[in-house]
Amino acid sequence: MSKLTKKDVEHVARLAKLSLTPSEVDTYLKQLAEVVSYVGELKGVDTDSSEPTSQTTGLENISRPDEQKSEQTLTQERALSGTDKTHNGFFKVEAILTERTDK
Repeated sequence: MSKLTKKDVEHVARLAKLSLTPSEVDTYLKQLAEVVSYVGELKGVDTDSSEPTSQTTGLENISRPDEQKSEQTLTQERALSGTDKTHNGFFKVEAILTERTDK
């Protein structure tokens, strides 16, 4: 793999929506290069005699059919009984997304 650059670290930081100082970029450049180097060592591991597995415990998923227990279910009227702020049978709340910041 090619050598990592500060530009690579800054790109990853942008993808993660992190703002890094120049000293942090230097620190993470070294750390990320070590991680990539270590992962590169895995290319040298002989896996030809290893069989592919999707899991190793032998456990299987156990599921049951969904059951609705009407005695444990709130009716819409009862669920909304604690508020006077409703609209078309739903709770009415203040908007939490008022403006897009990704533009």
